Amino acid sequence: MKTNRLEAFSDGVLAIIITIMVLKLKTPEEATLKALIPKIPIFISYLFSFIYIGIYWNNHHHLFQITEKVNGKILWANLHLLFWLSLIPFTTSWIGENYTVSAPVALYGFVLLMSAVAYFILQGAIINNHSDDFVLRKAIGKDIKGKMSLFLYLAGLFLSFANTWIAIACYIIVAVMWFIPDRRVENNIK
Repeated sequence: MKTNRLEAFSDGVLAIIITIMVLKLKTPEEATLKALIPKIPIFISYLFSFIYIGIYWNNHHHLFQITEKVNGKILWANLHLLFWLSLIPFTTSWIGENYTVSAPVALYGFVLLMSAVAYFILQGAIINNHSDDFVLRKAIGKDIKGKMSLFLYLAGLFLSFANTWIAIACYIIVAVMWFIPDRRVENNIK
């Protein structure tokens, strides 16, 4: 099977996820700049979640630029990734309103962790569906950046019960690490 339907479906789901997130941004009742101040944490959580969705969309795009064929395992692995990403609007809203409380910060980190795990599963399914000389296998290599991301998500998840600010810092570090598209794949696209 070709990748075009999977890509189109994924693009649509990611667009809907972003739309849901922006619809959760509520305007203040007062029409003053001062009324926006309490909304700053909500906007910041939206901003970082938007960046995360953008990072996944970007890397998903690069991943499927080099993927030659898909099978049922890849389709299900992709749906698994989209499931976890679809939970980001809920956790974004919750952490935006409760960024100093452990449970919302932990759940946000858990969804980010599971999204990363799902991406690894998708990546592995794609590699296993191609030959030994498949360019993605070479491009990924030891995947230090990916493993570091998982470590930081786990650290943030556990630290959220001790200090939510350090946990949030862990999540931000991962976003900063991935803000620029993964050059390992991009450099191998011909």
